[in-house]
Amino acid sequence: MNSPEKFSTVSMIGLGYIGLPTAAMFAARRTQVIGVDINQHAVDTINEGRIHIVEPELDMIVHSAVHEGHLRATTKPEAADAFLIAVPTPFKGDHEPDVSFVEAAARSIAPVLRRGNLVVLESTSPVGTTELLVQWLAEARPDLRFPTEGVTDGSQVDVNVAYCPERVLPGQVVRELVANDRIIGGLTARCSQRAVDLYRIFVQGELLVTNARTAEMCKLTENSFRDVNIAFANELSIICDRLDINVWELIRLANRHPRVKILQPGAGVGGHCIAVDPWFIVDKTPEQARLIRTAREVNDGKPLWVLEKVREAIARCGKSESDARIAVLGLAFKPNIDDLRESPALHIAEHLVRSTRAQLRFVEPNVKSLPRTLEAGRLVSLEAGLDGADIVLVLVGHREFADLAGKLGKEQVVIDAVGAVVG
Repeated sequence: MNSPEKFSTVSMIGLGYIGLPTAAMFAARRTQVIGVDINQHAVDTINEGRIHIVEPELDMIVHSAVHEGHLRATTKPEAADAFLIAVPTPFKGDHEPDVSFVEAAARSIAPVLRRGNLVVLESTSPVGTTELLVQWLAEARPDLRFPTEGVTDGSQVDVNVAYCPERVLPGQVVRELVANDRIIGGLTARCSQRAVDLYRIFVQGELLVTNARTAEMCKLTENSFRDVNIAFANELSIICDRLDINVWELIRLANRHPRVKILQPGAGVGGHCIAVDPWFIVDKTPEQARLIRTAREVNDGKPLWVLEKVREAIARCGKSESDARIAVLGLAFKPNIDDLRESPALHIAEHLVRSTRAQLRFVEPNVKSLPRTLEAGRLVSLEAGLDGADIVLVLVGHREFADLAGKLGKEQVVIDAVGAVVG
């Protein structure tokens, strides 16, 4: 067995919710890390030993890594032994994946690539993106040989390329980056082995090797599976509302079956993964991905159902719309974090700002200020939000809302999308 390859310098392209923690994990193992991001504020903040995102434990790790000289940030790529790309892959048009950030990252590192480098794409991507990455690199550096279809001999390749998606939970990223298993898909066996050696620097979970397309599809499959199961719960909640059944009690009873485990309904599905990744499968195989598309439509439709409940509550609260006071509890995409990306709660709140003249008070204990889209309302404490509210709209099950039932007035209309009160 060959001894693991040593990587002296690692470059992390993209210093967001995944890139910065990953860079910090390498740096914590005393690997020299060059973090690259186009956001000058992020770069300056990191170089001061601070972080520009919220993630438990990460601030201490970054502070130590920077001050010990193992991590620094810049806006332009520099030479390194390995390059990891963790940039956004959003939508364009009608749920069409936008891989332009990946292309930009590839072209930005191309000038500093050299023989013997390893490039790993971590961004959640449509199937085939790693192959596109190779095309972009090859176009920019025709003097280097990259892995292509049919190449099996590692000696024929100057720069190795692999795909390795993250699979971590916001709020537990530091622990899960180390403990979770990783899927590694190299374009050749040599590419995979070098990526295994790289991640073994800090990953304690298993490193499971496959090809790049399967690795890309694996990440999309994991989140699509979760999306389908959430859609079942969300659809069930809508059915139970129509039939005057407490869905929370129903799920508790059904889950007593030894082979049934129904998830909890919510206001929709948010975050940068579950709400996005299934569409990458639908875009590639629209005729075949019928169940996956339907689950996305069910979950995307749940916020609209919640908004209809709010309109009904305003109509029956006994006040004019402009006099009605609504307390909106929760804006993050899941409990106990500050992340608003793709949050159904945020989308509901934004729609209320645009569509109603009611007085809006927002309660989100994990943020210090409202996004600009909600400036028509006020960010207040839970007590201030509930005081005098005619309608209490619970969108996220934050720990601060755990004892909510005892704080509500008898006349207040409660719309509970997450079971914080009626569950």
